[in-house]
Amino acid sequence: MTLPFTKMHGLGNDFVVVDARPGRPGAGVDITEARAAAIADRHTGVGCDQLIRLEADVEDAAPRADAFMRIHNADGGIVEACGNATRCVGAVLLEETGQPEVRIRTASGLLTVHGAGAGLVTVNMGAPGFHWRQIPLAAETETLHLPLELGTLRDPAAASMGNPHVTFFVADPEAVRLAELGPILEHHEMFPERVNVGVAAVAPGDRMRLRVWERGAGMTLACGTAACAAVANAHRRGLCGRTVAVEMDGGELGIAWREDGDVEMTGPAAVSFTGVYDTGTWS
Repeated sequence: MTLPFTKMHGLGNDFVVVDARPGRPGAGVDITEARAAAIADRHTGVGCDQLIRLEADVEDAAPRADAFMRIHNADGGIVEACGNATRCVGAVLLEETGQPEVRIRTASGLLTVHGAGAGLVTVNMGAPGFHWRQIPLAAETETLHLPLELGTLRDPAAASMGNPHVTFFVADPEAVRLAELGPILEHHEMFPERVNVGVAAVAPGDRMRLRVWERGAGMTLACGTAACAAVANAHRRGLCGRTVAVEMDGGELGIAWREDGDVEMTGPAAVSFTGVYDTGTWS
């Protein structure tokens, strides 16, 4: 038995997208956490940071979404949000429907997507959360300055973009041993649902350099929700304005924290290839 898929990426943050909506090739295929991890394996599977399963929106509440997006990290675990994946799926749905705007439901809520011209896609990621319960933290703590320190990293700010983030502001993100410190911070007792770790430097002209350790995936070339959280945290500290160009290892995202509280993220979305995965090895 085979499972058709589309391989996509947003600034190198890559995804295997399986269409499991009614009547589509992936409908009825049970993708467990172990199976998602097998597909995500870069040596024996297709390889990706996240596996995305498109499903029909079953929420009764209006407005209805064009699709529900289920997100598995590379370790197989299900997570609530992924900005770059939303942009990629949004690009697919925009082309499929011919509509100027589409809605995608995730475990963290309903997101809207529209084209921004020149191959770019904009996602309204909703409002960031800053209360300690929203992130969540293990105990009541002021989220603008967390009492957290590891190696050269200290004094981060925390935010939720539907998933938990901490941002450390540093002089030189390249000098941080993030591949070493990231997994320790991800599993710190302060974060009961683990955490995504960003190291950022703000430059003149509302520019930011950001590197990210993503929970369940490791070092990634780009992370859209981390970029949104980093800009919100930096603005709260008075380090930048509300509209920032964020440079990550895979390229640049435009982040705008609107006056109404929502964060918009703009960047490219691309199809790498399509293929079929042999499910014959699944137990």
